[in-house]
Amino acid sequence: MSEHVTGRTVTAAQRRNDLWLAAGLLVGAVISAWLGQVAGLYGDETPPFAWALVYAPALTLPLALRRRYPEAVLVTVALAFFVGVTARIPEVYVGNVALFIAMYTVGAWVADRRRATLVRLIVIAVMFVWLLVTIFQAATGGDDGGPSRAGLFSPFAAYMLLQFLVNVAFFGGAYFFGERAWAGARSRAVLEERTADLERERELTAAQAVALDRVRIARELHDVVAHHVSAMGVQAGAARTVLDRDPAAARAALGTVEHSAREALTELRQLLETLRTPDADTPASSTLSLRALPDLVAHAVDNGLPTTFAVVGEPVGTPELVQVNLYRIAQEALTNARRHGGPDAVADVRLRYDDAGVELEVTNTGRPMVAGRAGLGIVGMRERAAASGGTIEAGPRPRGGFLVRVRVPSTSGSGEVSRREGAVSAAVRT
Repeated sequence: MSEHVTGRTVTAAQRRNDLWLAAGLLVGAVISAWLGQVAGLYGDETPPFAWALVYAPALTLPLALRRRYPEAVLVTVALAFFVGVTARIPEVYVGNVALFIAMYTVGAWVADRRRATLVRLIVIAVMFVWLLVTIFQAATGGDDGGPSRAGLFSPFAAYMLLQFLVNVAFFGGAYFFGERAWAGARSRAVLEERTADLERERELTAAQAVALDRVRIARELHDVVAHHVSAMGVQAGAARTVLDRDPAAARAALGTVEHSAREALTELRQLLETLRTPDADTPASSTLSLRALPDLVAHAVDNGLPTTFAVVGEPVGTPELVQVNLYRIAQEALTNARRHGGPDAVADVRLRYDDAGVELEVTNTGRPMVAGRAGLGIVGMRERAAASGGTIEAGPRPRGGFLVRVRVPSTSGSGEVSRREGAVSAAVRT
């Protein structure tokens, strides 16, 4: 609970308000006592007016500290009120207001609810004992010209009952409104804490969204740059090797480097345009799909990785997001095969369709990847498989090389997929 609700923190504005309240009640108490004395409220039993000048500050000035020391202020005001009424100081209005405010403050500001209840009940009990003693003395005393006592329910009895009921309403109201103020302050504190928690959760969610977006951007950049740059490195090395003895071959290799560079720039431009578009949540307009796998295989062949490609089964409807993810997984697998498989490595890409879904398998011969912590490419493939609702198997093969197998279950209502893949069952090898 906040410090405001526990009563340990009092603002400067609240201190000033309490000071002005005490000053205003002091002036009111002095004026009320003077008017009561002029009116002869207690007749000949009225003490000198100097007593009222002592009584008024004792009754009202403690209220300036009511939020900081609520229990002490209530006890002080109650004692001053008892002394003033017993001494018949002709002030009967401001004293009641001060006592009400002091009791209300204990209920509204004391954090220890057990102590707050105990202090108020003690004061109420003492006040009612005092009231009962006063009623008993008035009932057993002589007739002093007050209300008549004749009859079963005399005017005197009605007057005393009225005094009792007024005190019940007075103290009950002070107690009730103090409790209501405490409950309201507590509810506001809980609401503020929940609001702060929600704000922290919103900031955390926003930070997580930014982090996930950065991961997505990094994954896309890795897929684009690693694939094309590795191909450019292979072709540039080949051009350097044959530059002197076979200028035509070197020229062809440099042309391939140029083509790969242009493709990389095109894909990077498309990626940046997607990131700039607020509503580009899905790659619905992407040119990357399973239909582009033959071109990806041809690109691998052109860059020194003999690769075969085959489609098994009848194509089924596949969401475009899944197609993009499968394409990127195949691209990353071929990039790793070209990078780590060695000069004699060959690769095979198979796309299998059945009633349960679609499976992409990319295998290569040659050296396996170095064992150890998975690189960003493997992590990206796993993330893409999970995002597609599928599973992935990626690791060295027992007979050498590497295997990447992704299985994505079929989904209903995923749209019409072109049957162009079914016509592709070509094997390309150099």
